[in-house]
Amino acid sequence: MSLDTYLSITPIQTVLQSKEEQVTRLFSHIEFDGKQLTHQPGSVFGSTALVAGTTVGAGVLALPAVTMSSGVVPSTALMIGAWVYALVAALLIAEATVNTMRLVGRTNINILAMVEHSLGPVGSGIAGGAYLFLQCALLIAYLAKGGDILGDAIAKIFGVQNILPGWVGITIFTLLFGGMMYLGRGKWIEKLNNTFMAIVIASFVGLLLIAGEQVKATQFLFQNWSTVGSAIPVIFVAFFFHSVVPVVVTQLEGDSRKIRQSLVLGSLIPLIMFLAWNAVILGSVSPEMIQQTLNEKTIFDPLQILRVGGAGEWLALLVSVFSEFAIVTSFIGLMYGLLDFLREIDLLKQIYSVSQLPLYSIILLPSMSFGVINPNIFFTALDYAGAFSVSVLEGIIPALMAWKQREQQQFIDSNHQSFVPGGKLTLMVIIGITLIVIVKQILLKCGL
Repeated sequence: MSLDTYLSITPIQTVLQSKEEQVTRLFSHIEFDGKQLTHQPGSVFGSTALVAGTTVGAGVLALPAVTMSSGVVPSTALMIGAWVYALVAALLIAEATVNTMRLVGRTNINILAMVEHSLGPVGSGIAGGAYLFLQCALLIAYLAKGGDILGDAIAKIFGVQNILPGWVGITIFTLLFGGMMYLGRGKWIEKLNNTFMAIVIASFVGLLLIAGEQVKATQFLFQNWSTVGSAIPVIFVAFFFHSVVPVVVTQLEGDSRKIRQSLVLGSLIPLIMFLAWNAVILGSVSPEMIQQTLNEKTIFDPLQILRVGGAGEWLALLVSVFSEFAIVTSFIGLMYGLLDFLREIDLLKQIYSVSQLPLYSIILLPSMSFGVINPNIFFTALDYAGAFSVSVLEGIIPALMAWKQREQQQFIDSNHQSFVPGGKLTLMVIIGITLIVIVKQILLKCGL
């Protein structure tokens, strides 16, 4: 084993320098350029952008459609609660990642490998099934919606709105951004994602400034708490970024302080954006439109409200730019998570050692095909993904991993790190909330 390889994968034992100060970095990224060893630490800014970009995706476009019937105040309270829930789950995954890395001596470890190490093959099978279903559902939703927006833009540019086939947009989206992921190196993709995230934030601010003129303060008075529960699946999906948590831990060398900062800031930015977006859209919708949508049982398109608001082509352009790049940033984070997941499967591991192309094809082509066959699959995919897979992966699995690790290591491992306070009570609350959500969604799907 070469020196640079050894240094890059060997954990650095936690060292107590004093009662107040602790070195929390678990390992160091070392690269050898042929002449010297250089330290390549990840940045909090880059990891924060990855978390925020993964979170601000297709889910934000669907939020007003599912919160419209409950109103601004109830949906705001639900989103804040969902953010706390998602952040605690992310910190539990980070805790499990750091401690598993230290025990097994590997710097790259995905959720599936972590679950198997902590909960055994049964737990790994359940988590793997839920994770794969979730990621595939989200990927189908992203490709379908991203391709639809891109196809509309291409049709308008070339003046072929009624001629261009629907499959063109999704195909170009898949080849363009999938190709960027396939050909790009890690640092280049990080810089690209940071740029896309800057575009998302800039276009979002522009949207708020222009669309804010349509908001009527009286709309904020409408409240219907009885319907707020139906929005939970999509809100859970909107706050799902947990597939990139192991990536963040690896990028930041297992440094617990930096990991916490990235997860808190990276999820707080989307929360603020979601709350503002939801308030602007629902504040622009009249009670008559709400009632008409509910009576006709049609899908409410929040982007249509902005397009017909009379602000002209600039607003339409901002809507398209924000929507497309919000999806692209989530697509990048989702691809990272799926690649890490599939690389751990023995058969695919052998294929990946020869070429990455088959792995990318396995991920992208089936999802693209579903989007082509059913272009309106966006809302359905998000609803089912949030109702079951996100609930299991955000709530039950992280809590059980933390519970098992803490029980096993509290007497034999003084270096075990805990990222979430509250002990078993916190874990029981997370599991309890998750079970209530799952049961409620099953009853809703059954019409009970």
